[in-house]
Amino acid sequence: MSAVAAIVATVILLGLAVLQASVAAGAPLGRFVWGGQHQTLPTRLRIGSAVSVLLYVGFALVLLSRAGLFPGGDTGFVVVTTWVLFAYLTLGILGNLASRSKVERWTMAPTSAVLAAAALIVALS
Repeated sequence: MSAVAAIVATVILLGLAVLQASVAAGAPLGRFVWGGQHQTLPTRLRIGSAVSVLLYVGFALVLLSRAGLFPGGDTGFVVVTTWVLFAYLTLGILGNLASRSKVERWTMAPTSAVLAAAALIVALS
């Protein structure tokens, strides 16, 4: 079950990484990210989106490792990081629900909820 949850989370995270890479490159999809206030992101938010891509890849690697699909899943670092990731993703639900952007609320809040649930399944393994 944890392997399936980690794979589901990885697919979602990779989709989010593509979205963030797109907005970092100037795609007019800003209504989905960073509070939805900008159609095309300003430079500082583009940098944030580029950093997000790296973080999403790291999140996926931690979850895949904890689920036993990559080595090191039983190390203290991976175990603790998985729980921290679950907490972060859970807070992300609240942040996305509080967004002024209706599009962000309706797309990213459910996405965050699925990610948090998947992270919880993996963390409990």
